[in-house]
Amino acid sequence: MSAVAPAALTSADREPEALRVEGLTTSIRIAGRWFDAVRDVSFAVRQRETLALVGESGCGKSLTALSIMGLLPAGVGRVSEGRIVVDGVDMTAAGEAERQAMRGDRIGMIFQEPMTSLNPVLPIGFQISEALLQHRGMSKAKARQRAVELMERVRIPAATERLDAYPHQFSGGMRQRVMIAMALACSPRVLIADEPTTALDVTIQAQVLALLAEIQKQEGLAVLLITHNLGVVASVADRVMVMYGGDVVESAPVRSFFKAPTHPYSQALLAAMPRVDRSIPLAPIPGQVPTLPDMPAGCRFQSRCPLRFDKCAEKPPLAPLPSDPQHGVRCWAKAAA
Repeated sequence: MSAVAPAALTSADREPEALRVEGLTTSIRIAGRWFDAVRDVSFAVRQRETLALVGESGCGKSLTALSIMGLLPAGVGRVSEGRIVVDGVDMTAAGEAERQAMRGDRIGMIFQEPMTSLNPVLPIGFQISEALLQHRGMSKAKARQRAVELMERVRIPAATERLDAYPHQFSGGMRQRVMIAMALACSPRVLIADEPTTALDVTIQAQVLALLAEIQKQEGLAVLLITHNLGVVASVADRVMVMYGGDVVESAPVRSFFKAPTHPYSQALLAAMPRVDRSIPLAPIPGQVPTLPDMPAGCRFQSRCPLRFDKCAEKPPLAPLPSDPQHGVRCWAKAAA
C-alpha cells in the first residue's frame, strides 16, 4: 500500500518545515525487558501549523513529546529507532550538550499540570528568566525585565508586582500562562503543548487557547498539540493524528477527520464524546488498553475492535483511503472494505 499523500496546499504549506519525526520507536524498560511503547511514528509540522496528537491516557502521546525533547528517563526509556529533526538539527544524532542547548531555545514545551511542573520554592520571575540566562547570556536585570514583558504578553496582570510571587499565589489559569511564558522566553521555532488546558474550566480554557493561537500567528510557531479533548482539536488544529497503544492509527486534515472518521478506534472515541446535540446515550469503548507486556504484535486495538479478523494478527500499514489520499488509516478491515 502506498504512503499517505501530502495534504493539499494551504498557507501553512508555504512555510518552512520546523519539526520532522521519522520512524520514531520509543521503548520502556519493565522488569528488565524493553517494550516498544511508541512504534514507527512519523510526521512533520511546518511553521504556523498546528498538528494535534490525540488519544486516551497511556496511548503514547506524552512519551512521543518527551522523546522529541530528549527528556526520557535514563535507564527506563530510550529512543530505539527513528530520527527527530528540529529546525534543521538532527536531535537523535546530537550529543547531550547540543540537545540541552536546543531545549528551551529552538524548541519549547508546555508541560502538563503547571502546579507540579513549576518549582514551588522559586519565584515565578526567576523561573521565566532562567532560560534567558542559560541560552541568551542576559544579565539578571535584563532577564528580569524580559520576564516582565513575557508576563504582560500572556496577560498576567500587575506583572512587575507579581514577578517575585510563588506558584501557589497564582490561580490555575495564571500558572498555565506562566508555563506559556517560560516556553516562549527564547522565541522557539517549535512549541509542544502537552494537555495545556486539562485542569482549567471552560472559560479559562478558551482564553488560553486563544492566547496560544495569537502568539502562534505572531511568532510563526509550529505547534504540536497533545490532547485527549476532541473539542479542542476541532477548534484549533490543522491536522490530527490519533494514537492507540503507541501506534498512529489515523492521520488526516482536521476537517476530513471529523467529516469521516474511519478507524474503529477513532469512531469509538467520537461516539464516547459528550455533545450538546446528542440525543442517544454515550457509547463506552469495551475492554481496556492492554499493558505493554501484553500488547499484541499486530493491530494493538484488535482486542477491543468489533471488526477484528485473522489478519489483524499482523501490523497493518498507515495507508491512504482510496477516496482521500491525505487521509491515512491503519486498519486491515478498512483497507479490505
